[in-house]
Amino acid sequence: MPFRWSPREHVSLGIYIVKWICLAAPVAAVVGSGCALFLWLLERSTQLRIESPWLLFLLPLAGAGISLLYSRLGRVSEGGNNLLMDAIHGHEDVDSGIIIPRRMAPLILCATVATHLFGGSAGREGTALQMGGSIASTIGQWFRLNKTDMRTLLLAGIAAGFGGVFGTPLTGAVFAMEVLFVGRMNYDALIPCLIAAIIGDWSCTAWGIHHTPYSIAAASGGFSINWLLTVKVTAAAVVFGLVSALFAEMIHSINLVFKRTIVLPYLRPVVGGLLVIGLVYMLGTRDYLGLGVSSPNPDTVTILSCFSPQGADPWSWWWKLIFTVVTLGSGFKGGEVTPLFFIGAALGNSLAQLLGAPVDLFAGLGFIAVFAGATNTPLACTLMGIELFGSHYTIYFTIACFVSYLLSGHSGIYLSQRIGTPKRGVEDLPFGDSLRTTRELRPGWEAYLKRKRNK
Repeated sequence: MPFRWSPREHVSLGIYIVKWICLAAPVAAVVGSGCALFLWLLERSTQLRIESPWLLFLLPLAGAGISLLYSRLGRVSEGGNNLLMDAIHGHEDVDSGIIIPRRMAPLILCATVATHLFGGSAGREGTALQMGGSIASTIGQWFRLNKTDMRTLLLAGIAAGFGGVFGTPLTGAVFAMEVLFVGRMNYDALIPCLIAAIIGDWSCTAWGIHHTPYSIAAASGGFSINWLLTVKVTAAAVVFGLVSALFAEMIHSINLVFKRTIVLPYLRPVVGGLLVIGLVYMLGTRDYLGLGVSSPNPDTVTILSCFSPQGADPWSWWWKLIFTVVTLGSGFKGGEVTPLFFIGAALGNSLAQLLGAPVDLFAGLGFIAVFAGATNTPLACTLMGIELFGSHYTIYFTIACFVSYLLSGHSGIYLSQRIGTPKRGVEDLPFGDSLRTTRELRPGWEAYLKRKRNK
C-alpha cells in the first residue's frame, strides 16, 4: 500500500495549536493570578477569624449583605456554576447561549471571602470556576469569538481556575471536559484546556502561593494487589458514593426549603447564619467552620488531621456535611468541593478504623471518591489522587472513584450537568436532559405522602 500523508492536515493542526496558545495562555495567566489573590485572601481571612472568634456572631449580618449585594448587582450571576454550564451548553446548542457577566468574578470573590471571614462552611472551587468563566467570557467578547471558540475558551477558563486553585493541572484539564456531561467527555477542547490548566497553575504559584501537601505512606516492598484490601476499598467506595448523593440531595433540598419558607431572600442567610452559630454552641467546637484544610491548633479536626488515626471523630464527616449544607443552602457563597474533601477524608478515617484498613490510604480515597460521586467526574478525581498522593495506589484510587461515581446515581451538586451516558438501571433517561430535570422526575417526599393519603 502506498504511503499516504496530508501535509495540509498537519499544517492546519499546527495552526490550531498556535491559535489556542495565543488565546488560552493570557486567559489562564489572568485566571491563575486571580486564584493567587483569592487564595491569599482566604488565608488572611481564615487567620483573622481564628484570631477574632467574635467575628462568628456577624455571620448572619454578613449573609444579609451578600444577598443584598447579589440582588442589587448580581442579577444572573446568582446562578453561579450552573450559569456557567448553561452558558457552555448554550454555545453548543442552536441558540446564542448565555453571556457570563463580567461582574461575576469580583462578586463571587468578595462574597466567598466574606463567607469564610465570618465562619461559614464553604469551599473555593466554585469561586475559581466562576472567576475563570467570567474572565474567559470577557476576553472572548473582546476578540469577538464565534460560538464554538467561545465555548472552548470558557472550558479553558474552568480548567485554569481549577488547576490554579488546587495545584492540579492535569485534573483541571480533564475536569473541565468531564463535568459538562454525566458519562461522556468531549475531546474537542483537550489542547486548550491542557494549556490553560498548566499555565493557570504556574501563574498561581509564580505569585508565591503554596498548596497544601498531602501524603499517603507507600507499602513496603513495592505495590502489589492485596485482594482483601481491594474488597475493603470497594465496600468503602459504596459508602462514599451514597454519602456524595446524600450531600447533593441535602444541599438542593435545604436550598428549596429556605426559598419556600422565607420569602425575603436576604433573610435566608440570616437564618442560616444563626443556625451555624447554634450548631457551634450545640457541639462545643468550631472545627467545622471555614475551609477546614488545616489549623494551627493540633487538636482541631481538619482535612490534614484525618490522615492520622486519632485525627477525626467517628461523626466528623456528618457534622461537616451539616455545617456546609446549611451555609450554602441558605445563600452564602463558596464552593462545595473542599468541604467534600473534608467529608470524604473524615469518612475514610472512620471506615478505615471500622474495617481495619490503613487510615491515611482510606482518608485519601474518601478525599477523592466523595468528590467523584458528587460531581460525576471519576476520571478527573482519579487523576487528582495521583497528582496529590502519588501513583503508588492508582488502582485503589480508580476503584474508589469509579464505584463511588456509579453508586451516587443521577445526582450531583451541579444541576446543569447533562446526561451523556445514563448509569446502569435507568437507561431510559433521555440524552441531554439535565440533572435538574431528572431530579424533578424523581419521586420525593411530597409524592410519597400523597400516595399514603390516597391509600
